[in-house]
Amino acid sequence: MKILLAVDGSKPSLAAVDYLVKHIAQYRAKPEVELITVHPALPRMRVSKQQLAKYYEEESEANLAAAKKKLDAAGVGYKARALIGPVAETIVKQAKEAKCDLICMGSRGMSALGKALVGSVANKVLQLASQPLLIVK
Repeated sequence: MKILLAVDGSKPSLAAVDYLVKHIAQYRAKPEVELITVHPALPRMRVSKQQLAKYYEEESEANLAAAKKKLDAAGVGYKARALIGPVAETIVKQAKEAKCDLICMGSRGMSALGKALVGSVANKVLQLASQPLLIVK
């Protein structure tokens, strides 16, 4: 089994990590975990490609750090990556490309839009995904 675990560093996304760690023993074999964070593409600005790459790298590390720590402490193997694009669509696309059997994510993230439209990303993933979706509060 392969599980896509989408995180953004928020409390709900880390609750999804905790839930997965707590329940991973229920699987016959340890599942492969595809740990991702997704950044919306920034509009064209007057910054260099190097500055933009550094920004994405720093934000990605910040978003993934706590999840990596929790998975490492629990002995859960994972492949971590940062992606750029429309968040819900990118999560679904990565789950399909990685042939994941399940998508696991928090009920809401930490983006300004996410706070205004509670659960909008999770709701959109629910609409788009063909895999089962586990949304953790």
